[in-house]
Amino acid sequence: MKIFYAVQATGNGHIARAKALMPFLQKYGQVDVFLSGNNSHLKVDLPVKYTSKGVSLFYGNRGGLDYVKMAKELSLLRIIKEARALPLEQYDLVINDFECITALACQFKRIQSIGFGHQASFQSVHTPRPAQKDWVGELILNHYAKSSKYIGLHFERYDDFIYAPILKQSVLDATPVNHGHISVYLSHYSDAVVTKYLSALPDQLFHVFSKHYQTDTRIGNIIFKPIDNTAFTNSMIQAAGVITGAGFETPAEALYLQKKLLCVPIKGQYEQLCNAAAIEKFGVPIVPQLNHQFADTVYQWLGGPMPQPLQIAHDTASIVSLVMETAASLKQEASAFEQYQLDQLSLKFR
Repeated sequence: MKIFYAVQATGNGHIARAKALMPFLQKYGQVDVFLSGNNSHLKVDLPVKYTSKGVSLFYGNRGGLDYVKMAKELSLLRIIKEARALPLEQYDLVINDFECITALACQFKRIQSIGFGHQASFQSVHTPRPAQKDWVGELILNHYAKSSKYIGLHFERYDDFIYAPILKQSVLDATPVNHGHISVYLSHYSDAVVTKYLSALPDQLFHVFSKHYQTDTRIGNIIFKPIDNTAFTNSMIQAAGVITGAGFETPAEALYLQKKLLCVPIKGQYEQLCNAAAIEKFGVPIVPQLNHQFADTVYQWLGGPMPQPLQIAHDTASIVSLVMETAASLKQEASAFEQYQLDQLSLKFR
């Protein structure tokens, strides 16, 4: 079997998930990865055959999106050209982790695909949303990467096609300890802003993961560390708590490891507000932004109760098996439809 796997490379979560998934997918055949986007900071150890700038999200320095840079990087002509050039007809299965060029290519070439990943879970109306919905955000979540069928991943099973997060084996095998530090990943804030607010807690040690540092560098009560998947995982396993955005993979890992978790959603990113609504139900504090009250918030958080732990009901092998079963059902449906068309054509000419 030849498998085309489209991976959104805006941020690190999609790549981390793809790396965890790859050994299981490769048991079913050859996997070629289409890496779309240019805003990830993780080392890409995947069988990448196709690449694109895609449609990337860029962040400013104070917790929000950089819309000017995003607009400069966007080219509809390029996206259409790349979609037409993708050789999807050469593959037996197309898996799409929220990637719009692949979705467009499937539409152009009438090829079926499986929408797989966290964003796929938002096809269900039962998946948590914030109190105030954003119609533009809903439009993006539901139509940005349309597929024939969906297998979603989320914190809980909100619908029958939604399953547990795919966690790294190193997290699943870990024995958590508490060495007292706080692991921090806030890529939507500049190091200067993070330093300003964390230095107001001089008695608390922080491990801050930053794209601007190549080696561990200590400044007061903060140890800045280069972004590295293994190093961050180890820091989190040994941490007293984790401060991060309201993404999916890192909060899921922190909850599974039974760490205290505090989330600061990216301003203007609707998906993160949806995730925050779900995370909050685990007893996790959601902080709208870093401000002068942040130090007090952290002290209260550290002295507060532990969040509800994340339960994993399906392992990665069984989720990949579900993907293959879904692919088989798509082929059966396509064959049945083709036979129906032939039967109708035959009746027409009798």
